[in-house]
Amino acid sequence: MSADETWMTPAEPGRSGEPVVPHIRQDIPHSARMYDYFLGGKDNFAVDREAAERVLTAFPTMRTAVRANRTFMHRATRALARRGLRQWLDIGTGIPTSPNLHEVAQGVDPRARVVYADNDPVVLAHSRALMTSTPQGRTAYVHGDVRDPASILATPEVARTLDLDQPVVLSMVALLHFVPDLADAHAILEHLLDPLPPGSALVLSHATAELDPPGASKVEEIYNQAGTSLRLRPKAEFASFFEGLDLLDPGIVPAHRWQPDGDDSAGLCPASVTDAQVSFYAGVGVKP
Repeated sequence: MSADETWMTPAEPGRSGEPVVPHIRQDIPHSARMYDYFLGGKDNFAVDREAAERVLTAFPTMRTAVRANRTFMHRATRALARRGLRQWLDIGTGIPTSPNLHEVAQGVDPRARVVYADNDPVVLAHSRALMTSTPQGRTAYVHGDVRDPASILATPEVARTLDLDQPVVLSMVALLHFVPDLADAHAILEHLLDPLPPGSALVLSHATAELDPPGASKVEEIYNQAGTSLRLRPKAEFASFFEGLDLLDPGIVPAHRWQPDGDDSAGLCPASVTDAQVSFYAGVGVKP
């Protein structure tokens, strides 16, 4: 989801079979490019850096927060792969940043299969980086919108890559805060989780204003002023996304405190990073 969502058109195959990337606007900030800037990436423009610096003025630890969020994804992926899960549907992928989800999963089991989905033309332009699967596994990319979950599940890429009769990890990291209406967010999750069999898992992280109300609330204001709808949620609302699922230990916690395993590339030690500096909740639930 991004500030570009009101003008984007679906990608169509070109003559060579490659998708034709829609025009990428450079005159308005873009949430994926801002996230890339926070992570130290190069796939951003001056307008993104300007908006990101406004965020950093209001919330100086944003870089710490996004690193904590991303390394949570790494740990959750490893933990579920070690539990024997072999399939992932990752929605809201963002600009590829190595290690990507499939690299983490296939590092545990080379047979892992991953379908990525995003509606941003920037991500589509870089989707080749998501296709570097091991020979034993498989990856695919879907240019789709989380607000239309049925269309994502119905794509040929999902059918070719995943077996929906076997457990699937639904990964939606730092995505649902871009769905402002709580009922809409629940409907999206219901549509995506219902077809998945028992043993499937849900991986979520979500920005919150509860842990640093002044700073995080200002971030919410900046994103909304820039044209990207952002809704920070309290822990109780975030917890409601896991109703009917069995939460893995330690339950719902700030992202850097979810099963720290001493192998975070970002070096975020829970003892040296405060909850307010992160301001993301995270959790993993398994479908009974």
